[in-house]
Amino acid sequence: QVQLVESGGGSVQAGGSLRLSCVASVSTEDLSLWGWFRQAPGKEREEVAFINKAGTKIHTSPVKDRFTISKDNAKNTLYLQMNSLKPEDSALYYCAASTPGVYTYCYDAYNFCGQGTQVTVSS
Repeated sequence: QVQLVESGGGSVQAGGSLRLSCVASVSTEDLSLWGWFRQAPGKEREEVAFINKAGTKIHTSPVKDRFTISKDNAKNTLYLQMNSLKPEDSALYYCAASTPGVYTYCYDAYNFCGQGTQVTVSS
C-alpha cells in the first residue's frame, strides 16, 4: 500500500504561481509511474503531468510550458510547479502513483491516489 499526501494548494489570481508537493510513504524507486491529475466541478478527471521510472516527464497540452513536474528521490516527494495560472486551472489536484504487481486502479494507470489539494484561480 502506498500513501500519498498532497499539499501546496490555495487561492491565487490569474497569472500567479503555486507549487504542489506530494510525499509518498515508500521509496520512489518502488514507483513505476508518478504523476498529477485534476478534476474541476462538473468535469471529468484530467491528466496533468507524470514521470515514469526512466525519468521521462510528460506534461499534457493544457499545461505544457506553464507547469513543470519534478521529484526529489531523497525526500520521496513529487512536485508540480504551476506558473501563469488561469481560471480554467481551478480544480482539485490529485497525486497518483503506480507500483509493479498491483492490479487495482484509482484512475487510469495509477494504483494509488491521494486525497487531493484544491487550487482556485480567480480572474
